[in-house]
Amino acid sequence: MIKIVSFKICPFVQRVTALLEAKSVPYELEYIDLKNKPQWFLDISPTGQVPILVTESGEALFESDAIIEYIDEVTTPLEPGVTPEQRAKDRAWSYQASKHYLVQCSAQRSPDKELLIERAGKLAKAFEKVEKKLGNGPYFKGETLSNVDIAWLPLLHRAAIIRKHTCYDFIEDFPKIKAWQEALLATGLADKTVAKDFEEAFTGFYLADSTYLGQIVCNNKDETAESKSNCVGLDEYGCC
Repeated sequence: MIKIVSFKICPFVQRVTALLEAKSVPYELEYIDLKNKPQWFLDISPTGQVPILVTESGEALFESDAIIEYIDEVTTPLEPGVTPEQRAKDRAWSYQASKHYLVQCSAQRSPDKELLIERAGKLAKAFEKVEKKLGNGPYFKGETLSNVDIAWLPLLHRAAIIRKHTCYDFIEDFPKIKAWQEALLATGLADKTVAKDFEEAFTGFYLADSTYLGQIVCNNKDETAESKSNCVGLDEYGCC
């Protein structure tokens, strides 16, 4: 069985686990602490970042884009019969998502309203592009779930959690994306691809008192010691 080495709230990891779940590929998942990376992890991760995929033969693969391509090469594709041209387009649209994961992370950690608006504006440019591309749905390419949907899931999942806890909505001005978000969350993939305490860990880090979003939480909750511990180190963005 393949193994994924992960950090609980890393969006790059969720993209990998979402693809595995969508394809019903069994895998083992092990979480590490980015503040205290074990030596065995540093020995197999050239960049010191997650995700790492360890193949059944024991080879360690790094960089999420490379891992996604590997999974597609060794498993049945989500969409059969996709042409090389279409695969290239799908990769391009997927990249539009993954290159904005850290943009969203940065926006969520904004210490004040001005920085949040500035950083969210950068994320909005990506949403504007995909809003124009979306058709009648429910998914990016219509009725069939694709790799593009998988790539955008982490962004839309996190936007939904932020909206739930703060009433701030990264995609408020994008009705097609909101419908797409609803359809993707309805698949259950979001919950299947994160730890059981993901939302607690996520909100503990991004809705802390030091963040603007944390200061406008709809229902104030104390940040637990466990969620603080889980999230220390993400400022270094140890995921790719």
